Amino acid sequence: MTKTLQIAMVAGEPSGDLLAAGLIQSLQVHYPDAHFVGIGGKHMQKLGFHSLYPMEWLSVMGLVEVLGAYPKLKRCHRQLIRHFCENPPHVFIGIDAPDFNLPLEKALKQQGIPTVHYVSPSVWAWRAGRVKSVAQACDLLLTVLPFETAYYAGQALKVQFVGHPLADNIALVADQQQAKEQLGLPPNRPCIALLAGSRQNEVQRLAPVFLQTAQWLQKQLPDVQFVVPLANQLTGQLFKTHAQGYDLPLHYLQGQAQTAMMASDAVLLASGTATLEAMLCQRPMVVAYRLAPLTYYLAQFLVKTPYIALPNLLLKQAVVPEFIQQHATVENLGNALLRYLQQPQLSQNLQRQFHALHLQLRQNASQQAAQAVLALLADKKPKRG
Repeated sequence: MTKTLQIAMVAGEPSGDLLAAGLIQSLQVHYPDAHFVGIGGKHMQKLGFHSLYPMEWLSVMGLVEVLGAYPKLKRCHRQLIRHFCENPPHVFIGIDAPDFNLPLEKALKQQGIPTVHYVSPSVWAWRAGRVKSVAQACDLLLTVLPFETAYYAGQALKVQFVGHPLADNIALVADQQQAKEQLGLPPNRPCIALLAGSRQNEVQRLAPVFLQTAQWLQKQLPDVQFVVPLANQLTGQLFKTHAQGYDLPLHYLQGQAQTAMMASDAVLLASGTATLEAMLCQRPMVVAYRLAPLTYYLAQFLVKTPYIALPNLLLKQAVVPEFIQQHATVENLGNALLRYLQQPQLSQNLQRQFHALHLQLRQNASQQAAQAVLALLADKKPKRG
């Protein structure tokens, strides 16, 4: 294996961008001259990653929504296969985005390129048949949740739990007052963080009810304040457009989601990786999600898990309230948030449970993932000129 490693990666959304960036940094410790190419976001590109296409092309959520983007995604998929077959990397690493990455990995694996998939698909929630698809597509699966490895027992696939990088990067003890000072927030006023999602279709569906809930809470608690970390420019502008006409104390931030969570007394957020971040920041949360009507109708027949929030999945019980589709109402969301503010013991109980989960996921994930990738390369001994 030469010093100039060629490593291909595809990340499909902001959470994958962060995971991949941590892995790139750990790989660069061993191979500082390694070349990284594929599809990635701003955090990967800051580390020298060359993105062939905008990562936003892949950030599509929902069964129905994907249909509209299918022609572009299919064309991108074909072009990536051609590019990597003509310029074979030492290894390909798909970061989450299984519907896009697994077929890509399978095609490259058939060409003799070692393949890794980082983050297990949600086989425990729906489409359990993907276990076989993962085994066919990749040589190595890196999981970030401890219970996932059991689902791949009996498959001809190396599976390794590496922990979650967010658990390594977020402090075990969150300092709320320091976070408020950092954001310039009044220290003695209750604070709610609003995170309506990182995708435009999420924000389009959730921003109105989040803002209406904030307005409802303001009537109950006149001194309440809201902090709104904006995931990116497009979703940020969309949220601000929805917020026009509301007389609310909204403190907008560019990114800084974790600091916003730490500064808050409770978090109202869309289902997804943000629920893991809120858990690691040890903040009580209320989780909401809305899908396109047809997507939701189909999902009812496909999804097998009773929960969508990661804390509930990890603890196998509903420790944080979830409201999906028609249940994501102002009354439900507002009352759930108000309970946290009026009953501090609820937050304290959650913090103890969240701390234990934090320790379980704190495994030096990026370093473990890098070592696993390097071990795969040593085992495969790819031949290049």
